[in-house]
Amino acid sequence: MKDLKFEQKRSLSRQEAADQLTALADALREGGDAELELGPGTLGLRIPDDLHSELEVEIGDGEIELEIELKWTTAPTRATGSRTEAPAEKPKRKNTAAAARRSATGTGKARSAKRTAAKSP
Repeated sequence: MKDLKFEQKRSLSRQEAADQLTALADALREGGDAELELGPGTLGLRIPDDLHSELEVEIGDGEIELEIELKWTTAPTRATGSRTEAPAEKPKRKNTAAAARRSATGTGKARSAKRTAAKSP
């Protein structure tokens, strides 16, 4: 059984149908909590970033039927970044000339200890 079902059937002018679709499009762009004015009432929905859609067109018996279906889960979503977001890279150290000399001859502390020992009587 469904938790909630809302169904509305009525005749609309082309302008009214466009207004209804525009309101839906605006709610989809905004995301989050959306309120749609549907005839005499208002429908409140939480719209996530990711949706599943189906578009169906049937032609026959002197009619054209266009169905636009959007589905999404009501389960809480993970609070992670976008799926297309690359993992952060560790910053690379700058390879300065001093760092290159230290790595070639040992650490800077070892070299200064050798200089101190050489100057001692």
